[in-house]
Amino acid sequence: MSNDTSSKNRYHDAPRAADFTIDQAWETYSAAEHDRWDRLFRRQREIAKGRACEAALTAMADLELSAAGIPHMGELSDKLKKLTGWRVVPVAELVPDEIFFEHLANRRFPAGAFIRPEKEFDYLQEPDIFHDIFGHVPMLANPVFADFMEAYGKGGQRAMQLGQLHNLARLYWYTVEFGLIREAGDLRIYGAGILSSPNETVFALEDDSPNRVAFDLQRIMRTKYIIDDFQQTYFVIDSFDALLDACYKDFGGVYDEVKSKPAVEAHETVPEDALIHRGTLDYFRTKAGL
Repeated sequence: MSNDTSSKNRYHDAPRAADFTIDQAWETYSAAEHDRWDRLFRRQREIAKGRACEAALTAMADLELSAAGIPHMGELSDKLKKLTGWRVVPVAELVPDEIFFEHLANRRFPAGAFIRPEKEFDYLQEPDIFHDIFGHVPMLANPVFADFMEAYGKGGQRAMQLGQLHNLARLYWYTVEFGLIREAGDLRIYGAGILSSPNETVFALEDDSPNRVAFDLQRIMRTKYIIDDFQQTYFVIDSFDALLDACYKDFGGVYDEVKSKPAVEAHETVPEDALIHRGTLDYFRTKAGL
């Protein structure tokens, strides 16, 4: 019943609750849209093998994301809730910051209900259901990462009060969207923006050009990012426990310290960076080599 561009339009005009959620209306997806999901999933699952972190790959199987067709968010939520207490709620588009943080703080992840048109099969600028469910939802099945996401939601509410949302947004960008992790003696992907992109999945791990920097909370909060190209810097965590430990606190004092330091451009390194050399995971103090 749907043509190639109708998915987004269909949801754009859908009635919205006060929390911006909508009815997924799963039955309105066309056969072509279900097929598009299947092709996106098959391609990205193959590319992710040996590159995505074990938690993401395991969750894809546990949540049965490989089942044919676009996932039904209600059924997916029932599986996810048993694992970590999280649910996936459908929205038409990006929601306001305060609404987004309210959802996360209550273990609800707002996922776009529309699927990209065929002409944007390889890339689109805004998150659709494939990005949100293939990229984000598997990590929500990991108990530690699930706790981190809830804490981030609560931290977002606090950051808005303090006028420091731009600093906290950088943390989300460089972890939840574009984070790398040390695993099994190598680098692996856990960030949704990489996991859902076939080209950046390869680029983030195998290209020589980007900086790969050991996780540092203040450094991340100072670092600008780009939204329309591959990242020029990726931050690497040692474990999800380490990420939660570093971030499970009131950021008030961190914001005060960050305010006193200059912002770092997306492509820059700073002297205190612990740079990670691709292939060896050795630390280097600077690209100049100390």
